[in-house]
Amino acid sequence: MPTKREREYYRMGYQDGVNSDIFGSKGPSRDVKTLEQLRSPAVTERMLLSTVSGTRKRKLSAWNKFVKANSKKPRFIYKSGSNKGKLNLKKMGVAFRKTPAGKRKK
Repeated sequence: MPTKREREYYRMGYQDGVNSDIFGSKGPSRDVKTLEQLRSPAVTERMLLSTVSGTRKRKLSAWNKFVKANSKKPRFIYKSGSNKGKLNLKKMGVAFRKTPAGKRKK
């Protein structure tokens, strides 16, 4: 439960946001649709994620790039049996090790 002082800080921060340039010169009272959009959870989550540092996606490894590029190729997809439509990862691994990226050692 926030203390009285914390509640006051939250209120002041909210007022600063309402009075900021997000709403332009019109002010919040004229644009109700914008207020509703800003209050939606999806927009709030996006705003929070964009402000947090370190939210960039990490680079794909050579293996991940290979799988992404070749997952739709018919030679790596099982055509029958209980695995129909799944990827043949063993065959992909053999093919990957034949590529220059797969031959590299750390």
